[in-house]
Amino acid sequence: MSATHTPSAKTLQGRTAVVTGAGAGLGRAEALALAALGANVVVNDIGPAADDVAAEIKSLGTGAVAVTGDVGEWSMGDRLVEAAVESFGSLDIVVNNAGVLRDRMLFNLTESDWDDVLRIHLKGHAAVSRAAAVHWRAASKASGAPVYGRVVNTSSEAFLFGSPGQPNYSAAKAGITALTLATAQGLARYGVRANAICPRARTAMTAEAFGEGATAPGGLDIMAPERVATLVGHLASPAADEINGQVFVVYGDMVALLAPPTVEQKFTAADGTFTPAELDEQLTGYFRGRDPHRTYAAYGVAALDTTGTQQTR
Repeated sequence: MSATHTPSAKTLQGRTAVVTGAGAGLGRAEALALAALGANVVVNDIGPAADDVAAEIKSLGTGAVAVTGDVGEWSMGDRLVEAAVESFGSLDIVVNNAGVLRDRMLFNLTESDWDDVLRIHLKGHAAVSRAAAVHWRAASKASGAPVYGRVVNTSSEAFLFGSPGQPNYSAAKAGITALTLATAQGLARYGVRANAICPRARTAMTAEAFGEGATAPGGLDIMAPERVATLVGHLASPAADEINGQVFVVYGDMVALLAPPTVEQKFTAADGTFTPAELDEQLTGYFRGRDPHRTYAAYGVAALDTTGTQQTR
């Protein structure tokens, strides 16, 4: 293995990263991991924890600046990009992590429960990604060559499973996955690579779901956010240049690459147009005998789920 790819190498030396929701939990672990690889970091969160993490990064000998504010505000994307360029001279990496939970069953869901989650998760990802895209496209056009750009978005297995108590969160994460794929296709020509992770990590947000930690070999909690952050560091690195438009499930000692959706079964009308009777025979007949509680998500990738929760932070 070359020195460039060794875990201890400063593979991001001279690069600048923006990490949202970086005041605690997974975002903090990601910001520290990028800093350990040599990156300067713009630390975003809504409160003073952003300053604390920025100070922690500086104590490690890497540049950092805190930008407090809500990524659900569209202008925050521009503020974060400007902070990166003005403070460190470039923007190279965006890690969209910020999010909130408003867990409700669908029949208990309020408008604010829906709006808050979609605004912070999906709109927040879009606001920062759009601002970064504007910057990278302009830089590429000015230089006449591709730039260095990495986007790592935070989706969730909930976008597949449809967590019953998280219809808002599940919908937001499905949107983030689609946004990631569109970003990957739309910005590849400019040198940008965009991928999504579906993480599980023990943080303050998921403490109730995951319970107490279990120490694994090496002394690190098997569900530690640092395990997720290692993958984020890799996806942000030059070594990941050939990885684009992919979705990964990551937790513990595992990284799983999700395949694109595939057609399971095709139904064709015998005379060119379906009749109700023929639909009943072909379509309903195909599902007859199945457990109605085993929905789309229960076949295939759901086998990865061993915790019963889709919360990711």
